[in-house]
Amino acid sequence: MNEKFAELGSPRRIWVIAAIHGDVGRLASLHDHVASRFAVRDRLVYMGNYLGVDSPDNAAVMDEILAFRGALLCKTGVEPSDIVFLRGPAEEAWQRLLRLQFAPLPHQALERLLASGVEAYLRLYGVSVNDTRSIARVGSLALTRWTNQLRGLQRGAPGHERLMCVMRRAGFTAPGADGKKLLLVPANFDPTRSLDDQGESLWWAASAFRLTGRATTLYNRVVRGFDSVNGGADLDDAAVTLDAGCGRGGPLLCGCFTPSGKLVELVVTGGRGAIETMPYEREAANDFHSDLVPQDSVVQQRTPVVLADSRGLYTGACA
Repeated sequence: MNEKFAELGSPRRIWVIAAIHGDVGRLASLHDHVASRFAVRDRLVYMGNYLGVDSPDNAAVMDEILAFRGALLCKTGVEPSDIVFLRGPAEEAWQRLLRLQFAPLPHQALERLLASGVEAYLRLYGVSVNDTRSIARVGSLALTRWTNQLRGLQRGAPGHERLMCVMRRAGFTAPGADGKKLLLVPANFDPTRSLDDQGESLWWAASAFRLTGRATTLYNRVVRGFDSVNGGADLDDAAVTLDAGCGRGGPLLCGCFTPSGKLVELVVTGGRGAIETMPYEREAANDFHSDLVPQDSVVQQRTPVVLADSRGLYTGACA
């Protein structure tokens, strides 16, 4: 098994869920919809940033994700490798926090991690941010004991440590007839580097998100699940952003892609768990984009194809 990247092969469809940021209501509604559509040879990819700093119940988000994974695996023909979790900036920050004693200047490193959303994981395990800042200024021995305590808290929550262990940096499909792949990344991509050499570019980068240069000969499309500047969804270009501001006032997006990178369906979960799903038509994309800007915080409801709420319909997946 590839320890860094998820190799998606040549599936029938790939359901890609954007950054959730602790919005368990929208996530549960989306799960209900995906459960009714997910079939053998499909893949489901979560793009990271699962928890939210301002979320009232991050534990419920983790429980929802773990329960839905278990429900899908009860379906005949669904394999564990069909469900993929990427490590977003917040999850990468959490992993680095667990190794904070090795940072040259732990207190400065901590501030960078807090800016990336690691506070959501501290809150998940009941750890004070102020106490964390104090600990970051003590000696390495005391800091090591503290990070071991954090690991213990994660280990004590059923399923959490295992989930972290299976998270990957990025995912990609097998090459198509044109020799190109669909690439899925958590937050960014540097087209001047190979995938193996991306380093921190997958989570933190100052450059614009785009697919150019030599990368266009390798990938037909690159999709990310989180935009750090909260600029809204961008569905038209070779570089696709699915982040519509979920957990920050906007809806939760899920894109259904073919292995060649074609976006064939867009699922939008808005307020009160209302879902709108539609075949994606490029000509209508610009009209729809105005609904996806996070600042609007409301998805304009056209005539929906499917409406769902958060009643846990996917629990019937084992039947």
